Amino acid sequence: MALQTPDATIKPPVNSPNQRWLALVVIGLAQLMIVLDGTIVNIALPSAQTDLGFSTDNRQWLVTAYSLAFGALLLFAGRITDLIGRRRAFIIGLLGFALASALGGFAPNFEMLVTARALQGVFGALLAPAGMSLLTTTFTEPKDRAKAFGIYGAISGAGGAVGLLLGGALTTYVDWRWCLFINLPIAILAVVGALTFIGKSVRRPVSVDWLGTLLITGGLFGIVFGLAEAETAGWSEPVSWGFLAGGVVLSVIFALTQARVRNPLLPLRVLKNRTRSSAYVSVFIVGIGMFAVFLFLTYYLQIVHGFSAMQGGLAFLPMVVGIVTSSTQISARLMPKVGPRPLVPTGMVLAAAGLYVFTHLTVTSSYATHVLPGLVLMGLGLGMVFSPAMSSATNAIQGEDAGVASALVNTSQQVGGSIGTALLSTLAGTALTNYVADHAASAQTPAAMQALQAQAAVHSYTTAFWVACGVFLVGAVIAALGFRSGPNQVAPGAPPAVAH
Repeated sequence: MALQTPDATIKPPVNSPNQRWLALVVIGLAQLMIVLDGTIVNIALPSAQTDLGFSTDNRQWLVTAYSLAFGALLLFAGRITDLIGRRRAFIIGLLGFALASALGGFAPNFEMLVTARALQGVFGALLAPAGMSLLTTTFTEPKDRAKAFGIYGAISGAGGAVGLLLGGALTTYVDWRWCLFINLPIAILAVVGALTFIGKSVRRPVSVDWLGTLLITGGLFGIVFGLAEAETAGWSEPVSWGFLAGGVVLSVIFALTQARVRNPLLPLRVLKNRTRSSAYVSVFIVGIGMFAVFLFLTYYLQIVHGFSAMQGGLAFLPMVVGIVTSSTQISARLMPKVGPRPLVPTGMVLAAAGLYVFTHLTVTSSYATHVLPGLVLMGLGLGMVFSPAMSSATNAIQGEDAGVASALVNTSQQVGGSIGTALLSTLAGTALTNYVADHAASAQTPAAMQALQAQAAVHSYTTAFWVACGVFLVGAVIAALGFRSGPNQVAPGAPPAVAH
């Protein structure tokens, strides 16, 4: 069954160069809010748990509720973006995300807080593809597009680390609830900016594939939920592999139906472009590997070296600087000249080099000599991946597919992150258990046992870094073989420089 909207001629979009760059500021604010939320709330969870009195098992649901709603609804939300118009979807996403954040900030109990997190995921799923599709259709000239996606990539890559810093500061000096309230002023500024600088345009008739929507929503839900359960309960539990298997089956059925239905949710023409497909795979791989840095390096700094939440956030600043510099200066300048093929593999190799540095961490390693160099390499590498990959993922896309193509980028990163978190957490946990078992006989005193536990923890972290390093190296090979040589070309019929 199809749902369609009639053509609606509305006032012309904003086309002046200055207003396009102001529109980028608005889109960047929205993306920052989404990316911040991935880490800033995690910092607040221990304080929220103490304040509201919920269990540690329930605490995980505050992360899972958001990722489930966000990941499962992304593709459907991308098509809804095309259906109702990009600016309208963008504003609805902003307002909904802000209201959900306010609900969570005022939550008197766990039930309201987890409901708010799920609603954040719902509106985040609408906001993310709407913002990226606005960026895609606003900047089509190669040089300006490279600059715009350089800034957008810097925000996407650095926002998680900024979230650690901001979350630590708000939790330490104000209150954990401000980790949610902080979204309100950002959203209000973005809504005002959207109404001022992002114009309306003609809405095209778009059909919704309801069967495909149910299949892929159920499939993504099963995969994300199964991975979340695997992280906490273990891979052998029926709830883990059962949901994973069910999610994979539904996703395969969805893929098979898309070639046969008249109005597919994910038109296969989006994936037939070699450059776009390579970009989706690259973003997926980065999602797997990048979480090793945020998760296990945070553990290392706070548990082994006793860093506070605030100090831990400050420790990631060199990586933020590296991402911003690489995205806005290196990638933005080289992308129009050489295209993504030399940039993305090089970025993945640099990121792998940073992780290789982390594999040599010990209990006594210093921040300046062992952590800082790895962070700088990771930042430079990620900046060279995010910007070219995201730009290529929506390059030369037809206007009616901009929303779903943008959603596919976010889906790739979200599922990659879920897989990375679950897989690396499991491997790290196994490494820790085995290390303690192998060395327990030598720990005869409480002090020796404490030292052994610290060494085992570091061993578990370095195990995760080794795996993530390998993931990035595999990604470098795939990107080198997958991307076409030369600059991306804007195909005939690509969307004009207007915002919907």
